[in-house]
Amino acid sequence: MRVMVTGGTGFTGSHTVQAFVDAGHEVRLLVRSREKVRRVFDRRGVGIPERDVIVGDVTDAQRVAEAMEGCDAAFHAAALVDLRRSMARAVLRTNAHGVECVIGGALERGLPSIVYVSSLSVFFEPGCGPLHPEMPIAPPTTAYARSKADAERWVRARQDAGAPIRASYPAGIVGPDDPGMTDANHALYTFFEDMGANTSGGFQIVDVRDLANLHLRLLELPEGPGRYVAAGEMRSWPETYALLDRITGGRFIRRPWIPGPVLRALGSLGDVVKRVYDFNWPLTRDAMEFATRWPGASGERTTRELGVTFRPSEETYRDTLRWMYEAGHLQAHHVGRVADAARPRPS
Repeated sequence: MRVMVTGGTGFTGSHTVQAFVDAGHEVRLLVRSREKVRRVFDRRGVGIPERDVIVGDVTDAQRVAEAMEGCDAAFHAAALVDLRRSMARAVLRTNAHGVECVIGGALERGLPSIVYVSSLSVFFEPGCGPLHPEMPIAPPTTAYARSKADAERWVRARQDAGAPIRASYPAGIVGPDDPGMTDANHALYTFFEDMGANTSGGFQIVDVRDLANLHLRLLELPEGPGRYVAAGEMRSWPETYALLDRITGGRFIRRPWIPGPVLRALGSLGDVVKRVYDFNWPLTRDAMEFATRWPGASGERTTRELGVTFRPSEETYRDTLRWMYEAGHLQAHHVGRVADAARPRPS
């Protein structure tokens, strides 16, 4: 199968491309940077022919059509994540209109398999129960959340009409070989480089390699729409830090217990500051709600119906810390005994 891919040089997209290629599929990439394709895939030994690299934007219908020419399926993971107020219009256009352009283009061409990467966050609102993909879409509170909610409504309407769109709903995506140190990986990095905050709620992750396996399974489903959670075990913040201590053999610094309402108030203050000083950092009310009130989600139905399993978070954290050490993001004193199993670092 030849698959048109957006977001292929990102964290989720690059692992998914590797899963597609390893399974014998061909890919056509729609990317913003040809150089990044070489940088991301050459070191992995994934050969992407130049003719299958189309430079363009997901909101450019002509470039999307060029990328889809001769393809049998589409995978859409590209999204703009930027929390600055000045970027709100660009975020809304890229994420919501990009879905209409890419997935709408695939539907117009009658492609029988379309895979879309959504997020569990589109269902989250404070006080809700465990998250699942049949829940109502939560009222958005930021431009990014609105863009994902608008895209989700558009996709869901077409799924409900029978369109062959298969959507994944990941929790925080963690794993090795991250081209850009994305949000959940950056949070893990911050635990060691700075310190972790003990508070209510917790951290729920999915290994990027398991998410890629889910996308491969969704690509190869015989027909029809589907919505599937991608989430491993939910751990409280103290449980997460204790696990990281066990993996590294050390104990990194933690802040004293900070009540959830305090962090949420700081997030609200961050929202006010953004009106004066625009910054791309998740000190927002929205982010603090996620951190302190995340209710968790279960991937059990995904495993039962598709046979896709989610590895223990201990394995994911160990592999990710080893990669962070090997890539120079963290030092030996951060990762402790994980460094002993790592490849020697260049001198």
